[in-house]
Amino acid sequence: MGREKDVDRICALTRAEKPASALIRFAVSPDGVLAPDVDAKAPGRGVWITLSADAVNEAVRKKVFARSLKENVSVPPDLAEQVRTRLEQRLTGTLGLARKAGVLVTGAAKVASVLQSGRVGALITASDAAPDGRRKMLQWARRGEVADRLAHIESLSSTQLGLALGLENVIHAALTPGAAANSVIERANRLALFNATDREEDGTI
Repeated sequence: MGREKDVDRICALTRAEKPASALIRFAVSPDGVLAPDVDAKAPGRGVWITLSADAVNEAVRKKVFARSLKENVSVPPDLAEQVRTRLEQRLTGTLGLARKAGVLVTGAAKVASVLQSGRVGALITASDAAPDGRRKMLQWARRGEVADRLAHIESLSSTQLGLALGLENVIHAALTPGAAANSVIERANRLALFNATDREEDGTI
């Protein structure tokens, strides 16, 4: 979601005013079923909820959607999981585009080289990576003096990364700075916010 669209909205659950980047929009499909509108582009009236799995589950429990829309709608019980899946799809899709654009490298040796050079926009580590491998990459980042400003993404498993990049399995990857890296970081931030990941000490998203 670009900055020009990051206007304040009201969370229908808490009634708190927040920027759109901190919320998720829901819209009603033609067959009357509520669905996540993660890009906020679906036509018609929508309902904004804080970008959090807990908030979405609470909104379902309290029947916030029907009340806000002033109509009966079918609300899937797994709505929060649908949001997570779509946010993951947006992230993996953006990673795939970054690889096609030639701004993403994979493999421990290549990633370590990019980290040493200091020209890195984001470090990507599979969520199921071995702790030793993760630690070594962060050590390379520190040697390259980028650790303090480096976005570290750990939102996806090695299988998810592999599928996104058309490879067998991916444990380590890195993005060079630029628009593609910024887009990946933005989508990773939204997924992390939804999952309420609490790993701020090393910049992990």
